[in-house]
Amino acid sequence: MMFENILLEIEGPIATLTINRPEKRNAVNNATVEEIDKALDQVEANPDLRVLILTGAGEKAFVAGADIKELDKRDTLLGRSETRRRQEVYTRIEQLEIPSIAAINGWALGTGLELTLVCTLRVASAKARMGQPEVKLGIIPGAGGTYRLPRLIGMGRAMEMILTGEPVNADEALAMGLVNRVVPPEKLMEEVRVLAETIAARPKLAIQYAKEAVLRCVEGSLIEGLAHESYLHALSCGTEDKKEGVASFLEKREPKFTGR
Repeated sequence: MMFENILLEIEGPIATLTINRPEKRNAVNNATVEEIDKALDQVEANPDLRVLILTGAGEKAFVAGADIKELDKRDTLLGRSETRRRQEVYTRIEQLEIPSIAAINGWALGTGLELTLVCTLRVASAKARMGQPEVKLGIIPGAGGTYRLPRLIGMGRAMEMILTGEPVNADEALAMGLVNRVVPPEKLMEEVRVLAETIAARPKLAIQYAKEAVLRCVEGSLIEGLAHESYLHALSCGTEDKKEGVASFLEKREPKFTGR
């Protein structure tokens, strides 16, 4: 399928989704949201994929925010419908069976930061800048920022970012746990690819269950989280990859996982 605003490239077990509007600093408009949704259909339909990478085209921005022309037309009714749709599509990324990695190559502001927050891991270029500047426009975050940001970096830091609208640089983002790694700009995609390949080499079902267990523990109570972890651990013990993993360890050889 051909897209106008994004690129979807599949190489082996890794898919790369690129927001491809560099002339607009990859601002996400409504059409881009719908294309992301269609791309996720393709990702979910491909049983051979193990990791999804998200990034932005060009050198300036991952996603510099929402499309300001569409925002200018947004009234109360559109504000509700458009943000709900964006939340729905972004949440699909978070709930994929496979992990996702945000390769943050520049500005990640507003809906751009929120797009990174639904990813499993975040790797930032040293020149990246990240923020929730919506209050400067008289609005608040609308694609999950008020929910996910405090859960990732704590309420105090999230409140400061949201209430001031000021961005943080890559080193500050790393210090507060907003990103997992900071790498030189010219090494970003190489480092992300290595990380993706490392995860892709692990047993598919173990990765799927581990990701699901962590998300459930974060979202639910201690008792619920532990019960679900125990359930998924038991499922993983019944897989062929578990047998292969243990056997290869005992036999001191590299495992040959099959995803079953």
